Amino acid sequence: MSSTQFDGDIDSFVSYLKSNRGLSANTLKAYRADLTACLHLFELRGVTDLNEITLDDLRSWMAVESRDHARSSMARKTVAVRGFFAWAYEHGVTNTDPAATLMTPSIPSTLPAVLTESQAEQLLDVAEQAVATNQYKGDGGAAAASGSGSGKAADKSADTVNRNEAPARADKRDSARVVAESQRNAAILELLYATGIRVAELVSMDIVDVDFSNRTIKVTGKGNKQRVVPFGLPAQRALETWLEQGRPVLARTATDAAKSRATNALFLGARGGRIDQRIARDIVHRAAREAGVPDISPHALRHSAATHMLDGGADLREVQEMLGHSSLKTTQRYTHVSIEQLKNRYGQAFPRA
Repeated sequence: MSSTQFDGDIDSFVSYLKSNRGLSANTLKAYRADLTACLHLFELRGVTDLNEITLDDLRSWMAVESRDHARSSMARKTVAVRGFFAWAYEHGVTNTDPAATLMTPSIPSTLPAVLTESQAEQLLDVAEQAVATNQYKGDGGAAAASGSGSGKAADKSADTVNRNEAPARADKRDSARVVAESQRNAAILELLYATGIRVAELVSMDIVDVDFSNRTIKVTGKGNKQRVVPFGLPAQRALETWLEQGRPVLARTATDAAKSRATNALFLGARGGRIDQRIARDIVHRAAREAGVPDISPHALRHSAATHMLDGGADLREVQEMLGHSSLKTTQRYTHVSIEQLKNRYGQAFPRA
């Protein structure tokens, strides 16, 4: 990221947001990057003082940025810049607020992509089958390995036995890891669909956030706001299998450093550390391919969960609470998805559609 002579002002603004607005670390990081890029452009144009920047300059910046960025990204960038200059004016950093009348680009209303209920069921069934298949292969491999040298061991030297057993032990460890990862993947998919949580919320969860007695999870969402979300029996079974069987296997592969950072983490990566968002997204994309359903992201699985809840008769306010939406308007998008699906089914089934 390019640095500018205005970095000190950007730091002060980000610190202000962190203290007073409770924005997430990801949002603060995005705002910092947006402001740095904006002010770097003005710096290249010879600006040395924030007071030199005018509304026309900001509109010019928007015109340049909009060539390479979607409207949704431009809306966020504009919000960041407008907030920065409002803060600068209120705190005496600038004499005026040139961004006060800067318009946020309108974002076209697009319906979120979702799976049908049968596709979601297929996705989860295939993930569950993968666990059973890998367990079967692992058991078979272990039995073959144990049987291969049992009758001849007495006739061989200890060194020969150790040499033969070492590959078998390695194979057993590998098959145990494959089973553990499939158990983790199934639990992740079940939990994402059952609760509609964001992928960032998923990877930040600790074991203590799961309450099996009430079948709920405690989720820390945007702005560090916490909410309690219920989950169903299939998700409970998948989580219990992962925690009792799979997690200990991956935990054993962790280095001391990774172990200390992931002691309480609900989900672990292949090396025993806390799983990251990239791996979680890959798990969902790969599962969709293996299940033969449309390629989806974790966020699309969240959309699917919300849509299916509303289709099943859930109250809009309940879904809003479950998803952690601050505005009911955001949740209402899913009612449009349900209506669109109803119209499609009507068109297919009704003879005079």
